Amino acid sequence: MKFEFNDTKLGSHLGFTNDIKKYQNQFSIQSGNIYMLWNRNNLPLELYIDGMPIELLPDQLVTTTYLQHVSYEKTELPLTAFHFNREFYCINDHDHEVSCNGILFFGTQDLPIITIPVEQKRKFETLYEVFQDEFSTPDGIQGDMLQMLLKRLIIICTRLAKEQLIVKKLNNDQVEIIRKFNVLVDTHYKTKRKVSDYAELLYKSPKTLSNLFSIYNQKSPQQIILDRLALEAKRLINFTDKQNQEIAYDLGFNDPAHFSRFFKKMTGTSPSQYREIAPISS
Repeated sequence: MKFEFNDTKLGSHLGFTNDIKKYQNQFSIQSGNIYMLWNRNNLPLELYIDGMPIELLPDQLVTTTYLQHVSYEKTELPLTAFHFNREFYCINDHDHEVSCNGILFFGTQDLPIITIPVEQKRKFETLYEVFQDEFSTPDGIQGDMLQMLLKRLIIICTRLAKEQLIVKKLNNDQVEIIRKFNVLVDTHYKTKRKVSDYAELLYKSPKTLSNLFSIYNQKSPQQIILDRLALEAKRLINFTDKQNQEIAYDLGFNDPAHFSRFFKKMTGTSPSQYREIAPISS
């Protein structure tokens, strides 16, 4: 099963399939998409995200963005997928928790995997069926209807993410600061390497950010910035033909030797060594 909606005037796209491995190359727009991947099977399945194996349990859902590389080479069961570009859902995007900059997509540096509770499973299955019905009803307002359905799915998943992935000690304002910090890091990590840079953008002190993240998780804001830079370096090595020197300059390093020292400190291997042992990339 494969459905898609496209608006050529806006360049917007929404795809929906019950088997993304089978149909991934049959969609008209394959790049620049945000994905919501849902294991509707009774058994776990495996996929690779940025070269790392991910086990998705039954009734679990993971979101990925166009910044990540996803491989289904080891995926042996059908994996349901909703995917869309910013033109479809984010054309009037605001910096909000259910936007394309929200908790599910850019709001955390950790891979957001949520579990559908038993009592909500029927809600998700009903929404799945409504999506199928709407894709089978082409008319002048189909795009509006599909956008509303997608927003409903994102809202439901965002609520679960806040319940399952966010530390209960944090209030909504604190969660919002964390989300905005992660969005800013994804935007500026090539040029801004200090916590103080982001504290200034958030109108907070570096100490406030450090204290907040000590409650949220074990990573400090500075570590998140460096991890994001290292992750992009790995992606460029794994999934492009760029040489180490070119990658160094792309990531804002003036000296390739400085980049090599940074990479080895972060990963334990030099860029050249990592290239030889790089994980699955197909």
